[in-house]
Amino acid sequence: MSVHAQPRLALVGDHGNHDEPSHPKIDAMREQWDLTTEWIPTTEISDASFLDSFDGVWVVPGAPYFNQKGVHIAVRHARENQLPFLGTCGGFFSALIEHAQNVLHLPEAIGVDEDPEKLMPLVTPLKCSFRGEKAPLRVAENSRLASIYGTTEVEEIFHCDYGLTDTFMDAANQGSLQLSAWDIDGAPRALEIEGHPFFMGSLFQPELSSAPGAEHKILKAFLAAVRAKADTNALSTLTS
Repeated sequence: MSVHAQPRLALVGDHGNHDEPSHPKIDAMREQWDLTTEWIPTTEISDASFLDSFDGVWVVPGAPYFNQKGVHIAVRHARENQLPFLGTCGGFFSALIEHAQNVLHLPEAIGVDEDPEKLMPLVTPLKCSFRGEKAPLRVAENSRLASIYGTTEVEEIFHCDYGLTDTFMDAANQGSLQLSAWDIDGAPRALEIEGHPFFMGSLFQPELSSAPGAEHKILKAFLAAVRAKADTNALSTLTS
């Protein structure tokens, strides 16, 4: 029996914040997707129940967010409930910090979502600032990211000026969370979680090299995972 449900994707972020160039790109693409998308302002997320009806979560660029704690609630909900997750630019940082907080319990990550001043020691300017420019990346062999690309040498568009310190990222790279791409300086630029249906974060922004009907490979893989999750949920509802 074939089961098809209308997938629902949460776009977690503050629409138009910092004149983020990815937001208009996302809006143009989502109009043509065969799923329901909804922008969820970070200030509206006070607990995970707000996201219960969604089949996937995308933490979009636009950091610093108005409510970092709400972002971490969304990341944790996706991670713990096997919901397809994508975090780009600020979403990459949020996924890394949430894992460090709630899985590894690293002291330096505790409380950063409630007190922005605690985040500042973890932030560092990027050695190279890429404003809408492509930069080369090395992708980990046998990673989900490599399987999506079909190669381990790629170029991607960045639009950010800061990252997290190497010390913090090295400490957070434990357990099921694995770094999966690095820039020419060896700095981590993507992560994924092993054993999860789809959990990926990237400092680069695949949406910036996408267009309606011509989405980046990462976006195509993510949306396919969201559709699959919706079908699984619909089948479970029918058989319960």
